[in-house]
Amino acid sequence: MINIAIDGPAGAGKSTIAKMVSAKLGYIYVDTGALYRAIALYIKENAIADEDIEKSLADADVSLRFVDGAQRVYLGDRDVSGLIRTNEISMEASRTSSIPAVRAYLFETQQKIARENNIIMDGRDIGTVILPNADVKIFLTASAEERANRRFRELSEKPDCPPYEVILKDIIQRDYQDMNRETSPLRQAEDAILVDTTSLNLEESAEEILRIIREKTGRE
Repeated sequence: MINIAIDGPAGAGKSTIAKMVSAKLGYIYVDTGALYRAIALYIKENAIADEDIEKSLADADVSLRFVDGAQRVYLGDRDVSGLIRTNEISMEASRTSSIPAVRAYLFETQQKIARENNIIMDGRDIGTVILPNADVKIFLTASAEERANRRFRELSEKPDCPPYEVILKDIIQRDYQDMNRETSPLRQAEDAILVDTTSLNLEESAEEILRIIREKTGRE
């Protein structure tokens, strides 16, 4: 099996680019951030206090399913793929993902998918913790300002779109939380290749990732 790990900060385009690349290679795309968002939604909906999170995880029943080639996220039998994509859940996921019990709960789920499939998996600690022996490791980033611009453009047509300044502040705060948490902080693995997409569009970014993967694996 070929395992590709893509790490990087929020808003760097990891999910979109990983989906594009996995489609071209015929690999399964695994958005690990969606798993943490689902846990955050579960905690929020059930008003679970921090001290009760560990014992409550057995009832969370979070899973990834692939429907017509697309990844969907479930809590039990409920598809929550849309519900987990709010700013509130994003910030809550950053906080809860620092809890060791949450990371341990999702660790085996992620490794099992990687053992059984050719995959591209993105997240914050894929190359450093989840798949330390991945065939290719990439650290995908962009400036905070560019990441905020992308998010603002993505949300601009929605009536509740927050101002650019609020989005930028959230991204900077998210970066701080991800890089300074005690458990599996965001960092570039020593053997990861840095790809800065600040001046690249999605197609250019995907082509650069494809070039790296083909060069490292020898596969088209």
